Parts: sequence; C-alpha cells; structure tokens
Amino acid sequence: MNSTDRTVPVDNYLTAGEPGLAGWLCTHDHKRIGILYAIGITFFFFLGGIAATLIRLNLIVPAGALMSAETYNKAFTFHGVVMVWFFLIPSIPATLGNFLLPLMIGARDVAFPRLNLFSWYLYVGGGLFTIGALLLGGVDTGWTFYTPFSTMFSNTHVVLAVIGVFVVGFSSILTGLNFIVTVHTMRTVGMHWFRLPLFVWALYATSLVMVLATPVLAMTLSLIALERLFGVGIFDPALGGDPLLFQHFFWFYSHPAVYIMILPAMGVASELITCGVRRRIFGYRFMAWSMMAIAVIGFMVWGHHMFVAGQSMYAGIVFSILSFVVAVPSAIKVFNWVATLHKGTIDFHAPMLYALGFVGLFMLGGLTGLFLAATALDVNLTDTYFVVAHFHYIMVGGSVMAYLGGIHYWWPKITGRLYPEGPARFAAILMFFGFNLTFFPQYLLGYLGMPRRYHAYPEPFQWLNVLSSAGASILAASYLMPLCYLGWSLWRGAAAGPNPWRATGLEWTTTSPPPVHNFPLPPVVNEGPYQYCP
Repeated sequence: MNSTDRTVPVDNYLTAGEPGLAGWLCTHDHKRIGILYAIGITFFFFLGGIAATLIRLNLIVPAGALMSAETYNKAFTFHGVVMVWFFLIPSIPATLGNFLLPLMIGARDVAFPRLNLFSWYLYVGGGLFTIGALLLGGVDTGWTFYTPFSTMFSNTHVVLAVIGVFVVGFSSILTGLNFIVTVHTMRTVGMHWFRLPLFVWALYATSLVMVLATPVLAMTLSLIALERLFGVGIFDPALGGDPLLFQHFFWFYSHPAVYIMILPAMGVASELITCGVRRRIFGYRFMAWSMMAIAVIGFMVWGHHMFVAGQSMYAGIVFSILSFVVAVPSAIKVFNWVATLHKGTIDFHAPMLYALGFVGLFMLGGLTGLFLAATALDVNLTDTYFVVAHFHYIMVGGSVMAYLGGIHYWWPKITGRLYPEGPARFAAILMFFGFNLTFFPQYLLGYLGMPRRYHAYPEPFQWLNVLSSAGASILAASYLMPLCYLGWSLWRGAAAGPNPWRATGLEWTTTSPPPVHNFPLPPVVNEGPYQYCP
C-alpha cells in the first residue's frame, strides 16, 4: 500500500451529520447504511459460526456425544438459516454494494436513500424474528423448510422462522430495486454501460435476480405459514396438495440465490485481480456479458436439485443439460481471470491472496458441481456430504474469501486507515488452508456414502470427520483474526490517503473516508475502466 497524503480528512461521512447513535440509525447516507449492514452481517456470521462449531464438535466421535439428535437438528437448521439468509445473500451487495455503487458510478447516493434505510430495518426485523425462534426453542426442519415435514410434522417454531426469512426477503428485493434504478439513472457524465466497473455489472446482474426471484420465495414461505396455521391443503396430499410443489417453488428461487451469493463475489475478485496484477482485465466485455448470462440461465436449472424427487426422466435430462450450460459463462470468467494473471507481475498483498483463494475454491466447487449436474452421479451423491462440500466451496469458500478480500481492499477507503499487512496475509493463507482441511474430507465422506444431517455415523467415517473438525478450528481462528487487526487499525492504523493501492476507478479519486456527498464536483469519465500502467 502506498500513499503520499497521510492525513485523514476531518470532514467526512463518519464525522459529518447528527452525532451519536441517532445520527446513524436515521441516516440516509449509503455509506453509513453499508456500515450498518456490515455490523449486522458480522453479528450473524459469528452467530452461525458458533452453531457450525457445535456441529463439528458433535461429529468428532461417531456416537455424537455433545448434543442429542433433536438439538443437533436445531443446530444445523439455525446454522443454515442464519448463514444463508442473513449472511451469504446480503453480505457483499448490502455492505460493499451499498458503500461502493454510487462512488463507482460517480453518484451522490443511491436513487432512493430512505428506502435504503428501510431495507436495513427490514433486515434487522427479520433477524429478530429468527433469533426469537431460536430463543423459544429453535427449528428442526433444515434451512430448506421441506414439506411435508415443515407443514405437517415438525413441532418447532417453523412459522416464526419463515416470517423472519419472509421479512428479510423484502429487504433483498428493495435493495435490488434501488441498485437497478441507481445504475440506470445516476451514472455520471461519460460513464456509459461498457465503462462500468465489473463490480457494478455484478451488482446489476445480482439485483435483477433479487427482484425477479425473491418474490417467489416470499410466496412459498407464506404458503407454509398458511398450511401450518389454517390447513389450506397446498402441500398436504390428504387435502389435495402436493409436497413436491414446494420443492419446485423453493428451488426456483434458491438456485438463482446461489448466484446472488457468487455473482458479487465474482465482481469483487475482478477488481482485486486487475489491481493486484496492474493490467486491464482480459476480455472485459465477455466478463460483463457472462455475468448477465449467468443471471438469466440461473433461472432455468432449479430442477437439478430434484433429480431424485420424482420428476420425469425427460425433465431430468433437460435440467441436466441446462446445468452444464450455466457452467460455460462461469468457465469464461475463470479463464479470463487466469489470462489476466498470465505473465503479469503479481503483488501478493492481502486482497490479492483472498482473490486467488476465491478463484481456487470457486474452481473446485464449480467442477464438483458438474458431478451433481449429471443425473447418473447425482442419484448416488444426493443428500451425502459430497453435496455439503460442494455448496460450501461455492457459497461459503468463494463468497467469504471474496467478501473479506473486498473488505481489505476497500478498508482504507471506508475508514481512512491502513491495516497491518503481515497479519492480514497470514490470515488469508490460514483461511485457505483451514477451509480445505474442513471441507475437502467431506467430498470423500460423501463419495464413501455418509449422508448429511445425521447426528451419528459408523466408525469408519471417524478419521475424516476428525480431520474436518480440526480444519474447522483453524478456520474459526482465521475468521477471528481480521476482526482483531481491522478493529485495531480503526484506532491505531496509519492514515491511508485517497488511493493507497494506486488503483483506477472513481472511488479512488475522492478522499478516504469520502465526504458526505462523495465528490466535491460530479466527476467526468473519458475512458474505460482499468487503465493501469506499470
């Protein structure tokens, strides 16, 4: 990191406006709202992490001595619900997206600042319902709320949990709507579509998915509540319903939701790689179009989650082919990242290490996804730990590495402070090692036939579970490290200056931290993004 100006400007978004807690809770500034989301998301991340730690501790011994089967079911349900709905889906769009989108397109704020604040309150409200379900005894259905178990048999607080997810879904819809209108109407002079940074393209594609798919989730969760409370007969066969209908509705949203988690991560990785290697991104237009292609094709592949659920053979073949098709734009992105790195002089700073970690984990998760897209293999691997490993590589490994990479990269811009590079690099490497030690054994467990969501297992599976739990302890330590040194940098870190990475992009042309309205005068764009020179 370099800077010629080491003075933190006194007049910035952190110091301006109404002082105290009221100033933050009533703010309309997109940057402050991004910080509010970051605080909430960090809280839920560690809450879900505690549940994950308990699960891995329980699985160290075959008999599962730490928790009863009932408590274990509630622990993995809580882990899944919190991590998916309250961390992974909002993490990058709501925090980095809120903070950076207007800065990257030269705008003063998002299109609807008040709606932006309301979205954060919906996020908090949904979280309170979910925590309430935990405090009252928990839920045991799994994060997917599959019927008929969730509607007919579970005696836990299903309705409270689905209300929490329902409410946070509207937060997601409003954020996506705000981003779409902002990109369409508030780009500065000269910022036409193919001068947009790839992170903005990623947020735009993600927002389309959020706005179009999330209402289906809201409708589905409403039907669960109606079924449980009033017995309306939508999913109950005895009343003329069909439990399989729930899976169609649920995966119609939840497969695109995978791209809500990974598309912003792809955008972050593109920004980090091009800066770390100081070269223009290879195939910029292909990268932008591939993100839009992923967003569109992602709506057509929900049926590959249901190969063994009873759909017809012909439907299975169609969904299998479409699942292979969606891998094409993903492969284009990996190829272009590698081509950008090829023969480049790479600066292995912490954000770059996180970006490289993201590419590695995403590739392994993506390649194993092809196994599950093939119907013959999927029949054997469904509901085994192979599936757990696959979606953790994509949704957790990929998303979290990119999220933390982005936090480190834009930390000087957000706070005006530098963090210590040594601990940051060590944490990134430790995280990559800990993640692989945790989840790669789970591929083997799944291949050997260990089913997921089981409280106990046969003894031959123990050594792989012990390896996985040992990796989880390393992973937990690596997740705590950024919390410590980034927290330290808030008070003791050196002043960053406006552009410590010598990066391109409008966000680096303003002060760190930025002023309330981002730029003293509206910037003018005369060239495409990533005009790096050695």
